[in-house]
Amino acid sequence: MNRPLTVAVAGCGSRGQDTYSKILMNMPDKARIVACADIDPEKLAGMRALTGIDESACYASAEDMLKEPKLADLMLICTPDRCHYPEAKEAILKGYDLLLEKPIATDAKECEELRDLAVQHGRKVAVCHVLRYTAFYQKIRELIRDGAVGQVVNVQAMERVGYWHQAHSFVRGNWRNSDLSSCMILQKCCHDMDIILWLVDEHCKRVSSFGGLSLFREEMAPEGSAERCLDCSVGDTCPYNAATFYIEQFRKTGDDWPQNVVAFEPTEEKLLHALRHGPYGRCVYHCDNNVVDHQVVNLELESGATVNFTMTAFNSHGGRYIRIGGTMGEIYGDMKENVIRVMRYGKDDEVIDVRTLTDDFSGHGGGDVRLVREFIGLVRGEMDQSPTLTSIERSVESHLVALLAEQSRLQDGKVMEL
Repeated sequence: MNRPLTVAVAGCGSRGQDTYSKILMNMPDKARIVACADIDPEKLAGMRALTGIDESACYASAEDMLKEPKLADLMLICTPDRCHYPEAKEAILKGYDLLLEKPIATDAKECEELRDLAVQHGRKVAVCHVLRYTAFYQKIRELIRDGAVGQVVNVQAMERVGYWHQAHSFVRGNWRNSDLSSCMILQKCCHDMDIILWLVDEHCKRVSSFGGLSLFREEMAPEGSAERCLDCSVGDTCPYNAATFYIEQFRKTGDDWPQNVVAFEPTEEKLLHALRHGPYGRCVYHCDNNVVDHQVVNLELESGATVNFTMTAFNSHGGRYIRIGGTMGEIYGDMKENVIRVMRYGKDDEVIDVRTLTDDFSGHGGGDVRLVREFIGLVRGEMDQSPTLTSIERSVESHLVALLAEQSRLQDGKVMEL
């Protein structure tokens, strides 16, 4: 292709606009945004300012944009979870290649239907499992494939969501209620199911899971708490105080995430208004959330190897770590610290500083940028599909595992066959 790829963006929020569109704006010879859609007029105005597209190419919803004849080569779908299935289905049928935010869909049959439609119609569909594109996980996969630990026998991994991220996204925010979005282990941790299966290059055989919502409930509210943090008499002693977190963070970091989720192009005045009237100013003990704040998932792989994965809100700093035990050695990696330790049995440890492998640690450890660049290259015909690419055919398994894990959790840890 000797012209820029044309792109339509459905959903102009934190991912669609602030992440993917800004990446695309830095590669104008490869891709050009020509249409966008969002239900928020302020976000549409932001996209016009960012991209320079005409107001006539801005739509009040993804549904409205999809009613039009095909507008671009590629569509980015970055709308809420429950919108992904109908929008992706219509886009595939219209002839778009897709970069699809996770989850693919919130139901197993819908995930499989979209996979089959993409294959049937010859569409390139990549799911935004950005962890595969990080130097951190790519190095761990390289070590495993080179035999650094022999045959993998056991994996332990943890997604440390962080107390503040849980409160922001999964208690007050868009992913707080599974009836409105999807279950926590799907929406947050299909990333982790995907990266584990990709690292060890195996399929999952059986799943079990336990977990629940322990803290962020009405009956756990401290005496004297109010419906909103700005009205609370005990806010000074609460680590979840929205006024302290969002306003103080804004004074330190400016209009970065998550302040720009609370208020578009935030100022202190706009943030205070949002905390007074919007969802992010609510007390974490008085919200309509129902997703879990801790969950463990156990996997048995086809080889007999076992995996234990933990998702928990109860940590200070967040970040992922992983331990891989093999017949000849062990790998420990901490993504937040950017350190990988290779411990070959009977030999000195090898410590790898991931910062020597790349200088790009922007969104998701540099994964956001690499994902977009690789998929644009594939759609443009400039590169073949790489083992890294999170095609929908491969990504469906991570969703099936997550959905079965939730079924197991709801059935007291019953073992589920994949």
